[in-house]
Amino acid sequence: MQAQKHPIYNLQFGLLCLSSLLFSASFNMLIPELPSYLEGLGGSEYKGLIIALFTLTAGISRPFSGRLTDTIGRVPVMAFGSIVCFVCGFLYPVLAWVAGFLFLRLMHGFSTGFKPTATAAYVADIAPKERWGEALGIHGLAFSTGMAIGPAIGSYITLYFSINVLFYISSAFALLSIIILMNMKETLAPELRQRFHPRLLKIKRTDIIAPEVIPAAVVIFLSYLGYGAILTLIPDKTEFLGIANKGLFFMAFTLASLVVRFAAGKASDKYGRTSVIKVGLGMLIAAFTLIGYADSFVVLMTGAAVYGISQGVLSPALNAWTVDMSLPDHRGKAMATMYIALEAGIGMGALFAGWYYADAITRIPVVMYGAAGVTCMALGYMFFYKKEFKS
Repeated sequence: MQAQKHPIYNLQFGLLCLSSLLFSASFNMLIPELPSYLEGLGGSEYKGLIIALFTLTAGISRPFSGRLTDTIGRVPVMAFGSIVCFVCGFLYPVLAWVAGFLFLRLMHGFSTGFKPTATAAYVADIAPKERWGEALGIHGLAFSTGMAIGPAIGSYITLYFSINVLFYISSAFALLSIIILMNMKETLAPELRQRFHPRLLKIKRTDIIAPEVIPAAVVIFLSYLGYGAILTLIPDKTEFLGIANKGLFFMAFTLASLVVRFAAGKASDKYGRTSVIKVGLGMLIAAFTLIGYADSFVVLMTGAAVYGISQGVLSPALNAWTVDMSLPDHRGKAMATMYIALEAGIGMGALFAGWYYADAITRIPVVMYGAAGVTCMALGYMFFYKKEFKS
């Protein structure tokens, strides 16, 4: 009976998960189709910037979103992130030239710079410490469901309608996310809340990074470099292998991550974060190796599934590890630090992958094997890191 009254299972958490699912689907449904779209605009040499520009502004905005999350509240910051997605979706068909497209990718990044930061803090507010891993795992299920259905839906819409229709539907998903957020209660303590004022956007050096969570940030940065490469190169890889729906890879890996996220989150609560993270990193190395080797649909999808399982193990454990080390009054800054590392990893991985790839399909395996090597560095760091966190 007590479990039924637990904050993890209440209406607010359910609304949060639904809003995150729609938000995730909104921007992820565009990813498989954007490389071909940019090529059609005459900007094939800028494919590496599709993800890099998005993550650049996401990373730059993290200190601001962290500060605002700890001052004006979690819900307004989440709403702002969804609003950016809503507006950008409508502008893609309007700014339909290379420079306009790249500008929009830069602006679109503010969405993930704000919403996930405040969302992670919201989850930590409503769940007790001994179940942070479980709560973040459940929320990860919702976000990953959006990642799974988004690309598949996006490719389907583009195949049977048009990419402009895809942009508008992306906006519609973001709008639904905003409507849900309007019915959510604020969790930041009343005595800590402030009315928004431009002075809150003045960031000091000490507002940018939460030093207490640096160990988690290091592992996140190293493990997400390969994700940037995947986002940039997999659409071309699937097309080369004759796979019509470019979203299938993304659907396969996110569905696989759904299978293990909940159990992995609970395991990190029970056995400790670092033990679970080591397992996830080992699987991630295997996934990059498989994806690099893939020369058929079956092998590529197998690699996608292994990648999804590794992310399903890693994500809730890394998120909970960050929360473990965070200071209660600066939880927004701690979450922002985690996401700065994540966005820096994705952005640098995408930029390097796009530069090295240069439309030469034979170079993709080299990039994937390189990602496996970098992940080995993250695993080595975990073995040298001694301090453990358990609930």
